[in-house]
Amino acid sequence: DFAPLAAGGRACIVANLPYNIGTPLLIGWLSAEPWPPFYESLTLMFQREVAERIVAAPGTDHYGRLAVLTGWRAVARIAFDVAPSAFVPPPKVTSSVVHIVPRPVPLACDRRTLERVTEAAFGQRRKMLRQSLKSLGVDALALLEAAGIEPTERAEQVPVEGFVALANALVALRAGQAPRQSVSPASS
Repeated sequence: DFAPLAAGGRACIVANLPYNIGTPLLIGWLSAEPWPPFYESLTLMFQREVAERIVAAPGTDHYGRLAVLTGWRAVARIAFDVAPSAFVPPPKVTSSVVHIVPRPVPLACDRRTLERVTEAAFGQRRKMLRQSLKSLGVDALALLEAAGIEPTERAEQVPVEGFVALANALVALRAGQAPRQSVSPASS
């Protein structure tokens, strides 16, 4: 628990993390409650391909769960690359420093539900959402309609706002409420 180290103030976390625990640490910091978190920014080094997954935009090869979860709660960018020659012994991969700033007020959404929706959607990445979201245990077509997303979309085409709409619609459907029709992610 890093929050007590900030002693009630706002911290800047700067780290060259061991690559095998970098992603779990990032997810932990992005999952911090209450939000906004105790930190002002994260400046972290990752293997280049992980950094690309953190900052990826919809429609790109690297876009996935990590980009959605990061983009929902923060703004992330690759600050610079670090060549293997900067290390002794040199690794076989290029590293990248990623700068992440928390959004003061992310879109309203239950984090755990968003994680479940992204897991289902990206778990069968090449399938249309009408198929991949069936694992959530609700009518996938009703869920997609409530979120304003076409059933033929694939996960990598849906922006962060679309996943938030899906998570909120899932909560409403499970509560037996009529979900609110959201704005189509394409028009956001």
